Amino acid sequence: MQIDLSSRTALVTGSTQGIGRAIAADLADAGATVAINGRRAETVESTIAELRAENPERRLVAAAGDVTAAEGAEAVLAATGEVDVLVNNLGIFGATLALEVTDEEWLRYFEVNVLAAARLIRLALPGMMARGWGRVLSIASDSALVIPAEMIHYGMSKTALLAVSRGYAKEAAGSGVTVNSVIAGPTHTPGVEDFVYEMVDASLPWDEAQREFMRAHRPQSLLQRLIEPAEIAHLVAYLASPLASATTGAAVRVDGGYVDSIVP
Repeated sequence: MQIDLSSRTALVTGSTQGIGRAIAADLADAGATVAINGRRAETVESTIAELRAENPERRLVAAAGDVTAAEGAEAVLAATGEVDVLVNNLGIFGATLALEVTDEEWLRYFEVNVLAAARLIRLALPGMMARGWGRVLSIASDSALVIPAEMIHYGMSKTALLAVSRGYAKEAAGSGVTVNSVIAGPTHTPGVEDFVYEMVDASLPWDEAQREFMRAHRPQSLLQRLIEPAEIAHLVAYLASPLASATTGAAVRVDGGYVDSIVP
């Protein structure tokens, strides 16, 4: 398969590290002009420099700003220009006992993981529909379907994100724009490394800590290891491409078989 996004512009939120960075790299390698987003301008610029060092042909633009605020989202979209592919990757997570999740935490997780994505879709979708082509992808999680006991507030936000994506797909029906969510399984990122060490013995070497975490806390994974960010990015690049024109309103799993179901 040849994925060609050479005439498209993509915005990937939270793309200075982890899954977002890997997605930005894949989309750029497919020819898209990719807007790199993070809160701090210096972090965005350093990420762009790193990505260009890996492949000088990548077309990248800086779109620093806080997309969890209305004015920040508008500024990021203005820096990006006409958006053909929107990837809502930004998200927060953390372990908190269910009875200790405060009102403030419930609101924060909703605002960052759900409302920020919904706002960007609302702002970008009309232009895509008017042009007759577009891709909206929101990075959800296996936690949307298998709510973790240690972070039900996170699971709630990712379940809501599935509903947001399905609803906007209906709004875009027949327009040539597809709206999907990607259900990512347990993935190896710096933030997840920190989380793993919160859950297992912090003195263990990383390979042992990872195996212990999967054995004790994610035993239903058929992959039996953490997923690498590039493995998530490959699916996103396909869904962002013209090849995925008949996939919309879907929650597509790249979860290593974590969710024990034959349907999403």
